[in-house]
This record gives sequence, structure tokens and C-alpha cells, in this order.
Amino acid sequence: MADRLDVLIVGAGFSGMYMLLKCREQGLKTRVIEAGSGVGGTWYWNRYPGARVDIQSLEYSFGFDEKLEQEWRWSERYAPQPELLAYANHVAERFDLKPDISFNTRVTAAHWDAKADGWNVTLDSGEVVPARFVVMATGCLSVPTDVTFPGIEDYQGTIYRTSRWPHEGVDFSGQRVGIIGTGSSAIQSIPIIAETAAHLTVFQRTPNYSMPAHNGPIPDEDFQEWLKDPRAYRARSRATVGGFWNEAREDVIAIHTPPEEIKAELERRWAWGGFRLLSGFADQGIDAEANKIIADFVAAKIREQVKDPKVAELLTPKDHPFGTKRPCVDTGYYATYNRDNVSLIDLRADPLQHFTATGIKTKHNSFDFDAVVLATGFDAMTGAIERIDIRGVDGETIKEHWAAGPETYLGLMVAGFPNLFLITGPGSPSVLTNMIHSIEQHVEYVASIIGSLNAAQAARIEASREAEQAWTDHCDQTAAMTLLPQANSWYMGANVPGKPRRFMAYAGGLHTYTDICNAVRDKGWQGFVIARGDQVLSESRVFDSLPPPPENMAPHLMEMAMGRVMNWMQEHGRV
Repeated sequence: MADRLDVLIVGAGFSGMYMLLKCREQGLKTRVIEAGSGVGGTWYWNRYPGARVDIQSLEYSFGFDEKLEQEWRWSERYAPQPELLAYANHVAERFDLKPDISFNTRVTAAHWDAKADGWNVTLDSGEVVPARFVVMATGCLSVPTDVTFPGIEDYQGTIYRTSRWPHEGVDFSGQRVGIIGTGSSAIQSIPIIAETAAHLTVFQRTPNYSMPAHNGPIPDEDFQEWLKDPRAYRARSRATVGGFWNEAREDVIAIHTPPEEIKAELERRWAWGGFRLLSGFADQGIDAEANKIIADFVAAKIREQVKDPKVAELLTPKDHPFGTKRPCVDTGYYATYNRDNVSLIDLRADPLQHFTATGIKTKHNSFDFDAVVLATGFDAMTGAIERIDIRGVDGETIKEHWAAGPETYLGLMVAGFPNLFLITGPGSPSVLTNMIHSIEQHVEYVASIIGSLNAAQAARIEASREAEQAWTDHCDQTAAMTLLPQANSWYMGANVPGKPRRFMAYAGGLHTYTDICNAVRDKGWQGFVIARGDQVLSESRVFDSLPPPPENMAPHLMEMAMGRVMNWMQEHGRV
């Protein structure tokens, strides 16, 4: 058995690298286990054509080191995957992180050892590593669904998955290509593949909303303005719902605004691009009537861009409110369907039956392809965690603990699993936010917990079951205040057969979440049990650190929100 670690970190993406750096600051013996051959997490694995970030590059970057900010220059408003990977490697090299990272290695199991107040972590090499703390920095979208189809083993062409794209790239010149899926990775890759393929056939299961990136080089004057005071810019971004500056108008109600003013505001936001359309009106995310106004505007934009009215109709979502699935940010996606070498197949009207030796057979048609691309998504939020045999104090696995859906305390810890931390886990704002800001907040919070335990000479910390239940209820209630649960989205686990349906992220916003975490800390780590051996040093099982509603929340908005909470509580027997 290897020497005991203070901290074992699973994953060398942005969260794993920053966690390693924070552990080093405390002098902790730390090791990172990474399945890939390099750092970068999402940006190491996802190399499909057109892959790029959907948050502005200046904000999608670390803010913990001023020199790092000054020395790195992003080339584009929305950085492409190669540049994001280069940035990850720059961070790793600048802080000399790689010597503490074990690459090409997977964690297969982690079992709690009560006698040692720590974990025994098994690697795929058979090595067992004891560690006092384990930090799951495995990412929210790191495990592909690996969807399969009848007869796929008979297909004699080449199959590619966007989630595991060949590092050397793929040349589709002159090829007949089929792609299944129209989520984010497909929306980004379809325009690029269409440029070289002889013909591209898109098999669409569910249309998604997408907004233009209007991408391009960052003007030097914008970059210089950023450099004047990035601290203030980041502080402003962190104090928002999504953790990025989006011109949110929290006191403007769409259904109380004249139509001409709504259209002018939406046009302005569409012209700016990116996620600006998500925050034009305070009620668009919680009121169906207000949401339809935004959805109708986007539908009109789709019709403007797609010449064939029938194709435009197929590309227009009708089964979920706008913004309840993560919208995409694209470059030329809708216009791609105007190309003569691109076809759209609606799998609802013409279901896929099976693969053949030469291609794909649907109910009404047969297609021959040289290559097929599967853009079928991820087992989000819980997939990477549940695939490891993690057993807590009573031998219960974390997958068993989450049999009815994930339950956590603050998205950070799980009752019955001491000294196990989740970075941006289910129950945290994570995927609803700028991930970098959520990562920084979580990593710094975990580091402060470990520092406090060491200062108190405590051995372990565990979320109480009572606090876990209270936080899970709060997350459910907060989501019920919105339209988010109305979509069959990966937020709900709806893309994975058999996965329990629960809205997995915290919908209250990064700013609110941060205030709650700070209140928990200021109340002596409320909701946690802190111990050393058989001695309980601190025990606070309750959780009541919710902040009051914002003072500037419009009465109309508050009334709708509370109504949704009451409806949810009645449906679930809570009142």
C-alpha cells in the first residue's frame, strides 16, 4: 500500500489543478489522479470540430492570480478548444503542477476506513492509496452516454463520438457523413463538417435553441480596458446569477412591457450575441407567458436564417420553454441548412430503426455513409462519480445513496461519506453558471474547510443527514419556482435511460449560493459534524442559512415564484 496522502484529487481539469494548488499552499501531501494523458479535463477530451467555450474567454479564466491574468492573451471572444487546452497547460506549467499528477490512471474504488478516519482509494493499476481527504474534481460533463443503436456493430464505415474525438483530427473531405444529435457539440461541429463533407445528413431527435456568438478577435481596446481592473470585473460577474456579466434586468417584467420595447431589447441582445438573450426580463425564466415572448422571437430569427420554411419549422423547439435546456452559442448553425450538401432528418417523424453495413435505416428511408458522428451527450453531474465504487461509513455506495436522485449538502458533501468533497457537484450552481467562477468558489471553500479542520486538530467532517435533506428540499423548491423542470433535459437526467428524474443543479444563482455557503461557515460550519476519533468536536445538524429574498425582486415576480413553491410542496405532500 502506498504512503498515506492528505488529499487525493480525482481529475486534472481546471478544478483539479486549482485544488492541487490550494492544497500545496497549506503544505498538504497531495496527488491528482487523471485518466487522460494531459491536463484540461473537458478541453482535453472534447476536440470535435468547432468546439469552443460559450462564456466570453476573458471571464472563462482563472482570477486567483493577477500575474496569470496579465500574461495570457486570448485571441477570440469565445476561445476554441486548442486555445483552452493550451491555457490549461500554461497554468499547469506555470505552477509546476504536473509532478503531482498521475496521468493515464483511473480511480476504480474508494472505501471509507473508519479506523484511519480516511479513504482507501484503488487505482486501475491495482495500487491502493490511503488518503485522509478525497476530492472529486471529475467534472459535470465528463462521462459520455455512449448511446448505442441496433446493428451498430454491423456498420463497416467509421464511427466517431464528439466526446472522444481523435486527437489527430478527422478529414471529411469528399465523404458522406451522418451525425446523430443536435445538442451543443453537434451545433458547434455541424457547420465545420459541412464545409468539407460531400454531403452531411443531420439526424435530429429534439431541436435546441441556439444564439449567435458573433465571434471574432478581442479588440485590443477591450482587452486593455479589462486589464485596468480585472478584479472589479470579476467581482461584478461573481455577484450575478450566472457568474458572468450578462446585463441581467432583475426588475423589468416582460408581460408588463410594451411589445415594441420588448422587441427592441431582444434585437439589441441578439445583435450582441451569446447568452445575453437569457436575461432580458426578470419573468422569462419563471412565467410561461413571458417565456413564450422570448421563444417566439427566437423562432422568428430561425425563420429569417433558414430559407426552407419546412426545415426552419423542424429546427424550432416546441417541447420545452426557452432556456430550460442549456441554449447553444453557435457560428453559422442555422445558415448551414441552406447548403445544398446538408439534409435534416426528423427522427420523430422518421425514427431510426437500425444501422446497416453501409449506413442507417430509418422507418421510411435508407442512407449510406462513409462516416457517422454520434453527438449523443453526457451522463451529466453524477455519471463520473457513480461509476466509481465509492463506499461510505455503512458500506453504502454513493450510487445506492442516490437511487432516487442525487442528494447532497451544498452540492459539496454527501451524508455518510466523510472527508469526501465534490467540486461543482449536483446541488451546486455549476452548469447553470460560468464554470470557472463556480470552480474557484468551490475549491476555495473546500480549502477553507480543510484548513479549519487542521487548525482544530479534527480528523473528519461529514454532512448531517438532516442538513442534506434540507438542502435537497431547498434545491427542489428553487427549481420548482422556475420553468426549468419542464424540459426533458440533461439537467434532469432525462437523456440517460433509467436515471432518476431530478433537477440536478441549484437554480438560485451563484451569488445567492455563495452567500449561503458563507453563512454556513460563519455559523461554525452549520450542517456539518466535525470529529476526531470517537470525540465529536462540533455538531450542527440543522441548516437554516437561507438569505431573505432580494429587496429589488418585483412583487409580481415574487408572487409567481412563491406560487410555484407552494404548488410543488402540495404535490409532494410537504404542506
